[in-house]
Amino acid sequence: MYNLPEDKDFISENINYSSKEFYPILGRTNVMGSINLDNSTLPLKFEIINSRYGDGRPATDLFQVKPTYTWIDMYDGEEKSLEEIERKRVKVDRPLLEVDSAGRFILHYTATNDLIEPRPTDSTTLTQDVRFFDLKITNSGGVRYVNDFVFIPWRQRDYEPNNDINPYTGGIAPDPLSPRDPNRRDYIIPTYMENIVGEVSNIPLVNNTLKKDVVVYIRRFEPGPGNKLRFVFLDKNQNPIDPAKFNETRWENLVHGFNMTKTAEYVQYDVAYPIPLTNYPTFYTDNGNAKAQFSYSRIGFGGTRSTSIFRLNFRIFQEGNWEIVFHFRNENPRFADEQ
Repeated sequence: MYNLPEDKDFISENINYSSKEFYPILGRTNVMGSINLDNSTLPLKFEIINSRYGDGRPATDLFQVKPTYTWIDMYDGEEKSLEEIERKRVKVDRPLLEVDSAGRFILHYTATNDLIEPRPTDSTTLTQDVRFFDLKITNSGGVRYVNDFVFIPWRQRDYEPNNDINPYTGGIAPDPLSPRDPNRRDYIIPTYMENIVGEVSNIPLVNNTLKKDVVVYIRRFEPGPGNKLRFVFLDKNQNPIDPAKFNETRWENLVHGFNMTKTAEYVQYDVAYPIPLTNYPTFYTDNGNAKAQFSYSRIGFGGTRSTSIFRLNFRIFQEGNWEIVFHFRNENPRFADEQ
């Protein structure tokens, strides 16, 4: 009636990100980017545009569409079966890389080495191998562009801790103390270890810079897809230690798994991947990681009961049939009671 001007949203000229360089690890979900909206009116629409390599070639691999898990109900760690977990999530088609309504960039776990080529194995990154893209931001107040985001992905490391993996090649990581010695390597060690003594020496087993008595291997025991998680214990000769010797371990509550199988060589569960499934804290997690604690007791000197503990905090990002192996490299643990 009064021919008033249209009320338009405000969109700032100063919208920007704290960093425009992204170095995600492939094969896991990465949430990247901290945006400064400078009081721009919400909601904003974000669109990735002009994705290209440094030499101008289009970089379309980032936007391949793959079935991706999306939660439709809250996971809380109280689920009693795999079926109950799977009822809470569905697979929907999503591009490997997308930007959400808050301006965060999400690289999904479906972005693997075979779909997106990681940085070169020789640690040399040439401009023509680097992916760049721009971001278009709009509301009714206008359009803004944030240009020249840099995307240089690391190759997959499908578990944490992963200091045993060379991040450039994906092979075995060298020993930090002797990086040029091909006969030496780096090892994962337990997160925590207490009161484990050697079978012969009867002195505490240790893990430090110079000596690693107990090391961990995280590896697939079968190729391809799967939903198993197995715990294995090896003596100094790499023979299996019967899990029953870890007689204080709460096997029923070790991980959020089901259909536990115990043998003289391993303990195995049916699980849903990734582990942990979400960032929501549960009985089975510790600061965003899954936790697995093992313990055993025996009669020590003086007739008192002595309890030994070791624990690993870990994550596994890709589904499969995985095993976590604890190897007592230099001396077997002492399980026998003292006389």
